[in-house]
Amino acid sequence: MRRHRVVVDDGTTIAYHCWEPDAAVTADPVPVVLQHGFTADTMADWVFPGTVAGLTAAGRRVVGVDARGHGRSGKSADAGRYGERRMADDLRAVVALLDVPVVDLVGYSMGAVVALLAATRMPVRRLVVGGVGAGIVEVGGVDTRALPSDRLARALLAEDPGDLPAGIAGLRAHAAMLGADLPSLAAQARAVHREGIDLDAITAETLVIAGDADPLAERPHVLAGAIAGASLHLVAGGHEVIGSNPGFHSAIIDFLNR
Repeated sequence: MRRHRVVVDDGTTIAYHCWEPDAAVTADPVPVVLQHGFTADTMADWVFPGTVAGLTAAGRRVVGVDARGHGRSGKSADAGRYGERRMADDLRAVVALLDVPVVDLVGYSMGAVVALLAATRMPVRRLVVGGVGAGIVEVGGVDTRALPSDRLARALLAEDPGDLPAGIAGLRAHAAMLGADLPSLAAQARAVHREGIDLDAITAETLVIAGDADPLAERPHVLAGAIAGASLHLVAGGHEVIGSNPGFHSAIIDFLNR
């Protein structure tokens, strides 16, 4: 792995990680760009579960972007510096540095919103969006009906997290385990995207993938039906499938390499 940084137009430093394809296989010239979910980073969502290793073994060059406020990218407690549209601009800035005509793009949860927004404004051959469902169509992003953003922001900053609801407590525990910056995460929670996405502008071959018991990805068929030609793949589990179900990652690798 090689780690790089780019300073984007508002002065935020964005970290991204690059892996070359295994030397023993024929390389695909189109790189795969990965965008992680909320509270996570490239390592947690894509390296530790084996996605990066599976892709490089299949001949893919891989680039993982740490979203602002996450991982090794710049931090701030200012909600005005966040939102998935801003993160999509960061992702496009990284892709511009790759100097390639097109990419394959994968995003999970918050990262799926980022990927969808980016795919409306840059060439994408294949697109994978995971951990989201009808909320993209009906509320414009991550389903805040299941996870209210203001409540999440307050919970991330609470001095005593002992009596938080299970879903929010799980996110805070995950952030704590990774050593994440809680004020930055709370700022992103307040800035979550609600403006809608021009799904008609997406021309990439698209896979929608979700856990069949994921409360943040309910009715994923609604999202798949709103993107021309998109396919839907369900795996067993809830929102944690990115870390708990190997079938989630194998389905992504198979789709990108078919």
